[in-house]
Amino acid sequence: MAHTASGKIGIDELAGLVAADAIDTVVTAICDMQGRLVGKRVTGQFFVDHCRAHGTHLCTYLLGADMEMNTPDGFSLMNWETGYGDYLNRPDWSTLRVIPWLEKTALVLGDVVDEATGDLVSVAPRTILRRQIERAEAMGLRPRMASELEFYLLRDTYEEAAAKGWDGLRPWGWYNEDYQLLQATKAEPIYRQLRNLMTRAGVPIEFSKGEAAPGQHEVNIHYDDALESADRAAIYKHGAKEIAHLNGCSITFMAKPGHAWTGSSSHVHMSLWDLPGDANLFADPANADGMSKVMRHFLGGLLAGSRELSLFIANNINSYKRYAVASWAPVNIVWASDNRTCGFRIVGHGSSLRIENRLPGGDANPYLTYAAMLAAGLRGIEHEIEPPPEFHGNAYEATGVPRAPRALYEAITALRDGDLARQALGDEVVDHYLNMAEVEQRAYDMAVTDWERQRYFERG
Repeated sequence: MAHTASGKIGIDELAGLVAADAIDTVVTAICDMQGRLVGKRVTGQFFVDHCRAHGTHLCTYLLGADMEMNTPDGFSLMNWETGYGDYLNRPDWSTLRVIPWLEKTALVLGDVVDEATGDLVSVAPRTILRRQIERAEAMGLRPRMASELEFYLLRDTYEEAAAKGWDGLRPWGWYNEDYQLLQATKAEPIYRQLRNLMTRAGVPIEFSKGEAAPGQHEVNIHYDDALESADRAAIYKHGAKEIAHLNGCSITFMAKPGHAWTGSSSHVHMSLWDLPGDANLFADPANADGMSKVMRHFLGGLLAGSRELSLFIANNINSYKRYAVASWAPVNIVWASDNRTCGFRIVGHGSSLRIENRLPGGDANPYLTYAAMLAAGLRGIEHEIEPPPEFHGNAYEATGVPRAPRALYEAITALRDGDLARQALGDEVVDHYLNMAEVEQRAYDMAVTDWERQRYFERG
């Protein structure tokens, strides 16, 4: 279905498209704790007439639910005692866009607001990122970021995968397709849609390429201001699944879909600029390594704080299965120039100089990941934290350095025992996400897996 407009549009343009019957549905969405878009589909004319002035309502439980949408105890802001009332999804009109893979559809992302006070809800992922951006701007810094998203394209539909218990899944290719153009050509009709339809939707794609496993691919989204880039990543992950579904297949951003599968990453590139956006403050040609004091201290903060904040970067059980030696995912929190075995890789020169964070997986919530990076890095600037010397060699063999948590329970302990997150994000946010992780850990601890049955059914 061809639209009369594409990409980002204004509210008046939306009204015109609705009047012309070019748009008949408006998707209003927020991001939940797990990184998923949730919300409502609103009839176009009703949205124009009744919703654009204030937004739409949604149940508070959306920010206090687990992956299965259960309502566990322990969330102080939303529970049975509070009656699970409503929050307001207040549209951010800078995110309004036409969605070209859905017929006559527009989408707008919003901020979660307490309607009675008009205040942003503190535990909403987009709010958490906004607060860190405000903190950076108060220091005269403008964070710019971008995500590289890896995923698996599978021949199974989501329904077929569920029907066979997610066992025997069929990746699109059958051999390692890292940079393999012929292998990628087999699924190019779908990858082409991902690149072109996303770009038409205002999520500019730089390129796609095969990754280091059968059916694994990567798409790079063009960098921008931090909030815009997080919005793009969230829209891409949601939209890619929709496009796959419409093509009779599926895409997963799961960090480690199988023990023999290469993990899927979500490398995040970031730099800090002056407020007008004219100068990259990471670059200083007067220094031999080209790094400014701002960059060094920001990097020092990342190295010092990433383990404590790992829960905001890797927030589910499976996230930690990806951290494995010689797997292209990092294990040790060290840094180096252009070294993919490290947790942090320095790339680019001059205005393109930036830090690549290789810790996030494809399952990462972009808002929480970006916020965690800013929280740690800004603390490094405030306290002038110097990074340790650059690591040389194979970082998988590094000793005496901080390590990424081996499991979710380690991340829970690191967050609970630290003070960085409470100082940077606030007690309410930390307690909320600790409860989220503890709920997930308890659910996993009570589950009996295929691995256990295979190991202990006869021989145990």
